[in-house]
Amino acid sequence: MVDRTESDKAMERLALSAARIARGGTGARAAELAPVSVVVPCFRCADTIASAVASVADQILCPSEVLLVDDGSDDGTLECLKAIARICPEGWIKVLSMPRNGGPSGARNLGWQHATQSWIAFLDADDTWHPHKLKLQMEVLAGDPQIALLAHRMNVQARTAPAPALTYPLKVRVVGRHLLRLRASFPTASIVLRRDLPFRFDENRWRAEDFLLWAQILLSGYRCAHINQVLASWHKEPFGAGGLSGDLAAMYKASVDVRRALHAQGLLSRWQMHVIYPIGLARYARRCLLTFGRRCAATLRTRDRY
Repeated sequence: MVDRTESDKAMERLALSAARIARGGTGARAAELAPVSVVVPCFRCADTIASAVASVADQILCPSEVLLVDDGSDDGTLECLKAIARICPEGWIKVLSMPRNGGPSGARNLGWQHATQSWIAFLDADDTWHPHKLKLQMEVLAGDPQIALLAHRMNVQARTAPAPALTYPLKVRVVGRHLLRLRASFPTASIVLRRDLPFRFDENRWRAEDFLLWAQILLSGYRCAHINQVLASWHKEPFGAGGLSGDLAAMYKASVDVRRALHAQGLLSRWQMHVIYPIGLARYARRCLLTFGRRCAATLRTRDRY
């Protein structure tokens, strides 16, 4: 968890960025903000949400609105979200609340439902964005209006580390209609998609729900693309480090179930299922080995301290 000192620093940074946004004035801001609604599901995240929202406010091209959706937290998260909204320009942050904890799918769908902009971006409450993220993505979307979903790379780094350097030339790759690289190439915090797409997160799923949605969009024939830049960061390993992604066996089972669902929907043929199965199994085995190695290394570091 992040200590209070770091959380307080994030609140101070957010206040400064919010003041910069507000200085534009109501008329000027409309021209300066991207037509993007940012949806952030929030569950027991009082220690990290200020840092996440600060990374949104720090955007060179800021979004028009941020929707913070409390997913039935019981640790003061909702009060923290309201405090964040109070220090930001009026109306820029909307705080929504789920009646009970229903998982990230329901929270994201509620935010999507209340979004007013043409594009939806997603951010998890313990991740952060690179300052150039929305600027670069909106430039790509303006240059190729047929794109319905645009992703980019992410890295793992300390929350206090500087944003990773951009690499040039910037390249955009249109993704073919197959699943072989979809999960690795489409992390949730990297996604910007059209608000009017006829899909939503499956609220019956707590794992791999994002993978299912991106696959439905891609395999239904919508144009999806990927930028060769690291424009967001995880601050813990994206698998095997706790939370819903910490149970690797459950994550693997969920991904298999997603492939079966895609097959039942007519989006994935039987032969494609057979091709993808060993690849998914190999990825699961690799993640198990990497997680085991990280835990062994952590145990050794702890022993060395004593």
